[in-house]
Amino acid sequence: MRLAVLSDIHGNWEALKEVLADMDRSRIDLTACLGDNVGYGPRPDKVVRTVRQRDIPCIMGNHELAVVDEAYLEWFNPEAQESILLTRSLLSAETVEYIEGLKPSMVVGGCLCVHGTPPDSVTRYLFEMGYPELLQWFSFAEPRICFVGHTHELEIIRYDGDDLAQSYLPEGVLKIHPEDRCIINVGSVGQPRDGDNRAKYVVWDDEENTLEVRFVPYDIQTTMDKILELGFPPFNAYRLL
Repeated sequence: MRLAVLSDIHGNWEALKEVLADMDRSRIDLTACLGDNVGYGPRPDKVVRTVRQRDIPCIMGNHELAVVDEAYLEWFNPEAQESILLTRSLLSAETVEYIEGLKPSMVVGGCLCVHGTPPDSVTRYLFEMGYPELLQWFSFAEPRICFVGHTHELEIIRYDGDDLAQSYLPEGVLKIHPEDRCIINVGSVGQPRDGDNRAKYVVWDDEENTLEVRFVPYDIQTTMDKILELGFPPFNAYRLL
């Protein structure tokens, strides 16, 4: 089985469109989306509708949470709050209803999927899990593979039963030992923050025990222009470069 995992699309339709086209060329059997389909970007409703039309199972991200629960707005900085409020105005009632029904975690293709940290945190960052907590998680973790997003940076934490190994995920194919347990941060489709502005997603092959990290170019300028036209904070546009 080949499972494609996407996260943090953030209303960036141009990036999602190219990632989906790349997936269609890549023999994908299943797809999972880790949330934050909305926020920062100019076409949140189009992104959510596309995810739904493709029957891609999705979980709640922290931006979805803030869209449907004002109590979480305080968690964001002023520019992000402004973006969320504008995002709300761009969403249809049907899309808001769909977002309200999202769960904080799910299992797809035998893998745990969560936006922030396992087992089911929507808002916590992976770097907030210290060594002792990671060891505790891995000591009983099921399933053995967990996918997260939220930081917009590619990363893998592997546990072989004795030690933890934590590293950045480069573009390409990585072999995973069949006994290793892993937490994999899949980066961001719509707003990477790892120094490479291409859209990112991963493909997990449970038969080959491989993780493929794919970098996909897209029309950044079009997304930037739409962000500025709609009145989002300019930083939302320029950080895509």
